[in-house]
Amino acid sequence: MDEKQVALLIGARIRRARVAHSMTLSALARRANLSEAFLSRVERGEAQSSIANLVQICSILGLGLQDLLSESSRPERTDRSVYRAAETGQHVELASTGYRWHRVAGGAPRDRMEVFHLVFPRKNRMSVMVSHPGQEHCYVLSGEIVFHVGEERHHLRAGDSIFITSDQPHRAENAGADEAHVLMTVAKPEHEPAALDWWRMPSPKTEPSRRPQGPRSTKEEAS
Repeated sequence: MDEKQVALLIGARIRRARVAHSMTLSALARRANLSEAFLSRVERGEAQSSIANLVQICSILGLGLQDLLSESSRPERTDRSVYRAAETGQHVELASTGYRWHRVAGGAPRDRMEVFHLVFPRKNRMSVMVSHPGQEHCYVLSGEIVFHVGEERHHLRAGDSIFITSDQPHRAENAGADEAHVLMTVAKPEHEPAALDWWRMPSPKTEPSRRPQGPRSTKEEAS
């Protein structure tokens, strides 16, 4: 697909998810800290949004970034699905952080669980602590990571894991000399949107700048 087709696809899927949530354009724009006019152009495929804005929109609508870009549609809830190693897709890289990830399983709108394969860069560029409803389990496949939960630090090596309730501030970082690979399982409460977890957060240093607009600020709309 060319850029125009991608913009049309993303816009249509944002609008469909917004309507499915019985959410007005103005309500989504307000929650995403965007102007209603710009969001309307995004839904019509007439404007491209930054990754940071798309991540925020996806979080509100209970979507993953891959839901906006995949050429195939998925059911509302996964009945059964087998995932082959050659079919799990390419990692999504957040250029601002260096983290790479792809969804291994789950993630349909009504699924309560998602499983991700995360690749930690050798040099960490993420220090954001997040909290959200639900629970998550982190299993280290290779390398070493430090998992932060509030004020606690847990050093994990291959074969180690940690299970937490996600409403506690948390994040993880690479603690070894090489890349680290982790299997993350995230469970969210029913009727909650998809968790915007720490590995999918845009880096604060590269987030779009803000400008005053009445009583609140609005993110830059250009990608």
